[in-house]
Amino acid sequence: MNDQNPTAPRPASSSSTAAGPGVVPEFAPAPPGELRRYAVVGTGHRAGMYVDAIVGEHADVATLVALLDTNPGRMDHYEGVVSQALGRPADLPQYAPDGLEKMIAEQAVDVVVVTAPDHAHAELVARALAAGADVVVEKPLTVDRPGCRRITGAVAETGRDVVMTFNYRYAPRNSSLRQVIASGEIGEVTSVHFEWALDTVHGADYFRRWHRDKKNSGGLVVHKSSHHFDLVNWWLGDVPARVYARGGLKFYGDRNAAERGLGSRPARGTGVVGDPFTLDLNADPRLKSLYLDAEEHDGYLRDQDVFGPGITIEDNLALLVDYRRGATLTYSLNAHSPWEGYRVTVNGTAGRAELEVVERGAIALDEDGNALLDPSATPTSLGDALRPEGERLLVQKHWQRATEHPIPDGIGGHGGGDAILLKDVFRRHLRVSEDALGRPAGYLDGLRAVSVGIAANQSLVTGLPVTIADLDLGAS
Repeated sequence: MNDQNPTAPRPASSSSTAAGPGVVPEFAPAPPGELRRYAVVGTGHRAGMYVDAIVGEHADVATLVALLDTNPGRMDHYEGVVSQALGRPADLPQYAPDGLEKMIAEQAVDVVVVTAPDHAHAELVARALAAGADVVVEKPLTVDRPGCRRITGAVAETGRDVVMTFNYRYAPRNSSLRQVIASGEIGEVTSVHFEWALDTVHGADYFRRWHRDKKNSGGLVVHKSSHHFDLVNWWLGDVPARVYARGGLKFYGDRNAAERGLGSRPARGTGVVGDPFTLDLNADPRLKSLYLDAEEHDGYLRDQDVFGPGITIEDNLALLVDYRRGATLTYSLNAHSPWEGYRVTVNGTAGRAELEVVERGAIALDEDGNALLDPSATPTSLGDALRPEGERLLVQKHWQRATEHPIPDGIGGHGGGDAILLKDVFRRHLRVSEDALGRPAGYLDGLRAVSVGIAANQSLVTGLPVTIADLDLGAS
């Protein structure tokens, strides 16, 4: 299975093939011949996970009937992927964005999977719902207030289904923390501290591509952090109410490069040797096919310099979030860390829970000085006793010693959550029972996650706290 981001760490859990007990929901067998018809809208790298799932594990319940994108080269890439999986030419119909409604009608599409750039989500989701299809949408739901109102209005008008793909909910380490909190073992939650560190391979990648322009992505406080805010909302079973944010572009970008005396930089990474901040698209056949070979159609550069001009997003963020029932979240994000992972501390009236995850303990360089995306594929070892890769959940009640809460194995990427999420995406109607952890997410979960980021963006501009209800996003 393809990760949604090729520069993200590949922890050991992503290679697991057998999940721990209770991790994977139970599903009934698929009725013979019952196939829902899917179309994928947005055929960049993120689409790969869903295309692979439709033609692979979930081919007994799903069939891919069409592709839609602005770039025919990327659609041709997935035509090749599907043809290889089928052992014959797939001959998938291809559509441009203005043909969304036509595609849904002509191909009798049941579900549209939206993996387009974030700023396009609201329009595509609303139009697909109005045209009679349900929607599966990659996070974030959308990037701004008008987008929220457009989606909530479309759901209200059509009554159709919107599934959010919050795969981090399905990672066993995160669901284990939810179980601890829900059990009442640490009492009523009073505060949460959440620190996320993105390293100079994965974190830097957001500054190479379309995410670097805030109007496209809402910045990392929307694009990346909606994952994290959803986790806190879900862990607490609560709704965010007020946000205060500070942050800025303090490491990447041309001004920071000039102040640190980095000198002249290549405009793009492909063809550059010995620079750990560059990405050579020739080094990854998938990225080469999707982006380098497709540039002629739209001019989009996937490998821009992280120290180049035009970056309008932050690489350092700090938030204070108040919740309706009284808990407070302190959150920080850094996108230029030497290691990658996260730490979560949950304080309660009866004790404390602490989750620590190291996804990549350090970044390895090859003999030429290039960053290795997957050190496990080389003889290089990053074993480090001081920062070993792994995960640990500690629970400590008042007047007692700490105990380690077991974390079961997952399957697939993103901490063992991707493969389990995909089962829910494609087989939810076959569930034997409701999910005890409440992992499946809908548009309201997506709205509450992005509401924190949208409020944070306003707070970054005004320097003042923002009450989320004042944003009038279309739903509470």
